[in-house]
Amino acid sequence: MAHFFQYADQTIIVIKKNDTVVDKKIEKKFWTTGRILTIVGILAIIGLASAAYMSTSSKRKLNVQSERITSAEVKRGIFKETIPVNGVVLPITTIYMDVLEGGRVEEKYVEDGAMMQKEQPILRLSNTDLELDLVNRETAVYDLITNMQNTRNLAEQNTIRLQDQLAQVDNDLIEAKRLYELNKELFDQKVIAEQEFRSSKNKYDYQVRRKTLTEKTLKQDSITFNQQIKQMEQSIARTQVGLQIMRKKAEDLTVRSPVQGQLTSLNAEYGQRIPSGTRIGQIDVLSGFKVQADIDEHYISRIFNGLDADFTFNNKTYKLRVKKIYSQVTNGRFQVDLEFVGSVPEGIRRGQTLQVRISLSAETTALLLPRGGFYQETGGNWIFKLDESGNKAYRVDIQLGRQSPDYYEVLGGLKEGDKVVTSSYENYKEMQELVIRE
Repeated sequence: MAHFFQYADQTIIVIKKNDTVVDKKIEKKFWTTGRILTIVGILAIIGLASAAYMSTSSKRKLNVQSERITSAEVKRGIFKETIPVNGVVLPITTIYMDVLEGGRVEEKYVEDGAMMQKEQPILRLSNTDLELDLVNRETAVYDLITNMQNTRNLAEQNTIRLQDQLAQVDNDLIEAKRLYELNKELFDQKVIAEQEFRSSKNKYDYQVRRKTLTEKTLKQDSITFNQQIKQMEQSIARTQVGLQIMRKKAEDLTVRSPVQGQLTSLNAEYGQRIPSGTRIGQIDVLSGFKVQADIDEHYISRIFNGLDADFTFNNKTYKLRVKKIYSQVTNGRFQVDLEFVGSVPEGIRRGQTLQVRISLSAETTALLLPRGGFYQETGGNWIFKLDESGNKAYRVDIQLGRQSPDYYEVLGGLKEGDKVVTSSYENYKEMQELVIRE
């Protein structure tokens, strides 16, 4: 029977034979499998750390042929922030022509591109519903005029009749008055009886009342007649206004040029039915030109009326000025109108594209870095600067500010006289140093 006892670095086995105890000492191995694996792991970690340190601490270099790079010198000079935009030459005024009254195209007097005079016919439309409505309104006006004339004739006849009655009443009143006055005198002299006197007096009083009533009837008839005539004249006037409007609508079936200019974008063919409100073309007033430009919405807060701009045409520079800003943004861009300041280039045409430079600031003195392909890879945050020998270029952090079509404004990281690599960094963006070879 055996018993095991563990003591620190050794194991003792006690064996009992025939009641005799025998102790046997077994030595423990130093290079155990676990200890070997632990040491290998520690050495691997140290190796990886050393490799990482050597990788980060050493500079990555690249040999570059000198003809494959472009360098430039940082200089101090006059700087003006501008943005390049594409501008399109347009007439200074464009008048759009919309069909006021729909109809079918019956005649075309001119073709697209024709030079037009004011009120010159362009095309004629037909509209049977409108023409029928015009005839009905004309008939209504004629009927009202006829009715008014008939009413006037009847009123005049009635007035003559009443005046005749008044004349008869006046004659009867005179006779009744004469008889009454005569009988009164005879009655006072006791010549006639009282009954005859009172009969003549009653006839006289009746004729007085009759005259008053006839005069009142004649006056009231005159007032009523005047009111009727006035109402009918007002009705005729309103109907005639409607008739004039209808005639104007009928005249609008002949589309005419609103101003003198050039007809463009005419969209109408024989037999075509054009609904009311349809735009069929435009008239370009050729008394002058403007330039319309699309600008990135990034600059919308920096563009305002009165900003200066310029462009080059036939090797000569011409000036522009921002006149109108369209604040609506479409597809990340907004539009502005620019007017010519001073002379207009000879030979310029509608629709021509110009490269326009809009000035966002006045001229100032600044440290200038020529533009180059490096910006696309670095975003202006760093650049390769050449050493004094020109054989090596080191990566340095920089800070750029405003920009123009030719220069960047340097705010930090470079000084006047420094030479830098301005060509593309597409193959160098992971490098720390460029070794330039001939």
